[in-house]
Formats: sequence, C-alpha cells, structure tokens
Amino acid sequence: MRIKLIFSIFFLSFINLQSQTLYKEISEYQFIDLSANKIDFPAGKEKFDILFDKLDNIIVNGKGNINILHIGGSHIQADVYSNQLRENLLNFFPGITSGRGLVFPYSAAKTNNPYNYISQFTGKWEPIRNIYKEFPYPLGVSGIAITSNDPAASITIKIRDNTKKPYFDFNRIRIIGSSDSMSIEPILVIDSLFALNGIHDSASGSFLFELTNYVDSLTIKFINNDTLNNPFVLRGIILENDFPGISYHSVGVNGASVPSYLKCEYWERELELISPDLVIFGIGVNDASGDNFSPEAFKRNYDMLLSKILNVNPNCAFIFVTNNDTYRRIRRRYYVNNNGPIVKQAFYELAEKYNSGVWDLFTIMGGLKSIAEWEKAGLANRDKIHFKSNGYKLLGDMMYNAIIDEYINHINKASRDN
Repeated sequence: MRIKLIFSIFFLSFINLQSQTLYKEISEYQFIDLSANKIDFPAGKEKFDILFDKLDNIIVNGKGNINILHIGGSHIQADVYSNQLRENLLNFFPGITSGRGLVFPYSAAKTNNPYNYISQFTGKWEPIRNIYKEFPYPLGVSGIAITSNDPAASITIKIRDNTKKPYFDFNRIRIIGSSDSMSIEPILVIDSLFALNGIHDSASGSFLFELTNYVDSLTIKFINNDTLNNPFVLRGIILENDFPGISYHSVGVNGASVPSYLKCEYWERELELISPDLVIFGIGVNDASGDNFSPEAFKRNYDMLLSKILNVNPNCAFIFVTNNDTYRRIRRRYYVNNNGPIVKQAFYELAEKYNSGVWDLFTIMGGLKSIAEWEKAGLANRDKIHFKSNGYKLLGDMMYNAIIDEYINHINKASRDN
C-alpha cells in the first residue's frame, strides 16, 4: 500500500510537470464532439484495474510486459491510426517500450504495407486473405498469409527510421508458419553475414530465433529438406526483445469483418504467442455496410471471437471502437449508411456484457453524415469510408488522450484509497 501511495504521489507530480506534453493537442473542428472523447464503461472496469496495475509495475519497478492487440480491417492494415496510438503510448513515459510485436510482409501479398516498417521480397509468393471464401491453407492471428516453394524466395523486414523514439531493436524473432512434412524451413540472415536456424515449436506452428545482439532488420530465406517441395506458409513475424514495457501489435486485413477472423483456424493457437492484456476492436465497418445488417448476428459473432481471447487470457481487457460514420456507394451515388447508430448500440451492449470499455468514435466524429464534414476539412477520403493520413493521426491522438485520462483516473483513485 505504501509503495502505491509513493507511486501515486510521484506520478501525479510527473503529470503536473509534464501537463503541456502528456496530452496531445487536438485541433478544434465544429463537427467533432471532444466532450465525448472518453472511454465509457457501461458496467464494470475490473480488468482495466488489472491492466493499469501492470502498467504501474512497469513504470515504478521496471518489471513486466503488457501486450496490446489492435485488430480491424483496412483502417488497421494501413497502420497510420494504430501506429499513432502506438507511438503516443510508448512515448508517454520514459522506458516503457518493449518489442515491436507482430508484423507481416504485406508487400509480398501484393497489398499495402504499413509505412513504419519496410517489407521486401524476392521470388514468387501467393497471398491468402481471410476475406476469401476458401483457403488452401489455414490462417492464423494475422488473418493473412503468403505461400511459396520458390528456391529464390526471401522476405526482408526493416524498421523504418529507428533513430527516433520509440526504438524497436529486437534480439528475438518468431516466424509463424510451416510447411507440410517440414519440406521447407526458414533460416535467418542478419546483415548478410551469417545464417541461423530456428527452434521449431510444433504446438504453435512457429520457429524461434534468438540473437546475441540487437538488430533492426532481418532477412528470411528458406531451405528445402526433401523433394516434396511443399510450400512454406508464412502467417506472421513477431519481433521481440528482453526489455520490460508495452508491445503494441496491430492486425488488419482490407475488407475484413468479424466472420473473416472467425474463419482463421489457427487464430486462437497463435493468439497465445501474443497473450494480449488489452484488445482494441476496430472490426465492424465491413459487417454493417448493407441493408441486411443484423445487430444480433453481429453480437453473436463477437461473442465467439471474445471467447477465443478469454480462453487465452481470462483477464484481458477490451475496448470496442464504434464504427466511424460512412456512406454507401450505389451506382456512382453516395447514400448515408444508417447502420452507424445500430452498431454503436451493439458495441455498448457487448461492453456491458463483458465489463469492457467503449471509445465512441461515431459520436466523437459528429454522428450521421459527419464523414462528409471530415472530407470537406481534408481529413477523410472521397470514398466517405476511409480517412486521410492526417485524419487517422487525429484518431490516434484523440484515443490516446482518452486512454491517458482513464489511467490518470486510476492513479487518482489509488491515491485516494491510500
């Protein structure tokens, strides 16, 4: 109790000193309701107390790790909004950055790659996405995979601009993927100097590589063990290190809905490799794009997804992000999508059921028809679904402020209780 009291006094003093920089400055727009920029809890928030206690331990004692998983569709695959939130959270207090977490070579899947890391490839690769009706091979936590048996195949990942905080050096790499009968195995090439074999973990379907030094880039090549030439199926790469702190994993597939992730056979198995303490849900826009949207089916699908997460970590905290306002395009004309308020209500009901939080983006951005205002202000694209880079960064800043508000409430409560 005494330690908590000392920490509360210390942290509140830190907040007073850093009040000008702790929060992100938000430009004011008439159509944005900043009074709604908070995490709502329709029921309890016990799991957030557990989450924030872990953050206290990282800050005070320099011990422990927190894994955050942000999952969605195209908003998250682009990783502008989620990366803004990632960098804000990792920079809000010194020394709380752990590993970069889950990455994927989207370029090899012939789709857009996040800007904050570079992915390059050689050889011929075939993509598999969870939006497909059928998969030739099972998918996992990332919802996407690439396959190849090309002898010239390789994958390179480089952290972009690793000279500014947060730094994402890593000394442990987990390659999620396999080949039937172990026909093909990955090897790790570092700085073109040496090749390293990994330790195969059949339970998770992954290979673990441990280095003696820290790096910010890697190349994966592949060796054939037999003449069967079964393709290697790559489902993701986790970049880790030995530092205490927060790892912020983002998972997104363009066009994905909740059923898209439910179709991923290895999703729960691979989720154990992350074991999230907090999951931020940004899945819903593609579920509610048509006239036949059923909120009951939507909630049932979420129930199934949430049960998989709770099987991995029963104490995992959830934040549901309500859908942004969108329009529907029919025969070259745009029409208001009236499902926004219905989805919002469904998320609040899920949050009440699971004692979770809601970040009500739909209300914050202005409600129905507000995406048109965001477009006029240069914050959203003409498709009236997606945001421009500055719009996504604004979302990341606003959500960060809402989370920090909640953490400060936690600190104030600890101070009062002691």
